[in-house]
Formats: sequence, C-alpha cells, structure tokens
Amino acid sequence: MDDQPLLLAALSEAYLLAGRLEEAGDRAGRALDLARARKERGNQAHALRLLGDITAHGDPPQVEPAEDYYHQALTLADDLGMRPLLAHCHYGLGTLYLKADRLEPARLELTAAIALYRAMDMTFWMPQAEAALAQVQ
Repeated sequence: MDDQPLLLAALSEAYLLAGRLEEAGDRAGRALDLARARKERGNQAHALRLLGDITAHGDPPQVEPAEDYYHQALTLADDLGMRPLLAHCHYGLGTLYLKADRLEPARLELTAAIALYRAMDMTFWMPQAEAALAQVQ
C-alpha cells in the first residue's frame, strides 16, 4: 500500500504554513477521504487534526468546525495511543479557544498539551504552548 494519505497530509501542512488555506483544506480533505476508504485510522487522525488547524486559522476562525475536527482526532489518537498527536490536538484546541476568548477551556487544553509535551520531552513545542498559556493568565 502506498503512502498517499500521509503525503497529502504533509502537502496540506506545507500549504497551511504558507498561508494557502484553500489548498491546505483540499489536500487534508483528500487525505481524510483516502484514509477512511483504506481504514487507516492513524492517517485519519492526522488529517482530522490538520483540518482542525486549517479551520482554526481562518479569518475569522471557524470555531465549531475546528472544535469538531480536533475532537474527532483526539478520540482516534487516544484509541490508538498516539500521544504526540494528542498533545498537538490539545494545543490546537487551546489556541482556538484563546482566539475565541474562551479562556477557561483554553487554559485546560493548553495545560494538557504542556503536560503531554513535557512527559514526552517534546521540547520544541513547549515554548509555544507556554507562551499561549501565558496569554490566558
């Protein structure tokens, strides 16, 4: 089996980083559809997290759809033991809630992300998550 869902997700992330949200959403949607058709739950979780990130980066952010994508990704990631993805989903939700001025949920999600990043020694992500949490307090 080829890695097409993974490659589409990587391309989607590159488009997201470049601010090309329409292309990012298209590639992430294709990755999700393909992963679902192949019953690749891990790739589904990654694509769902990306769709959460993409909808959260809109101007204005699409809070409800992003929240739904993140929660779907969290459920799959938890079922599959994908702890780094869990941390990224909590971080994404936390920053989404921060943008939506929902401070208590933001605090809870960012605290969860930081705890997971710390437990896994994912030091690259710690300063970003801590800076977001500092905006809540």
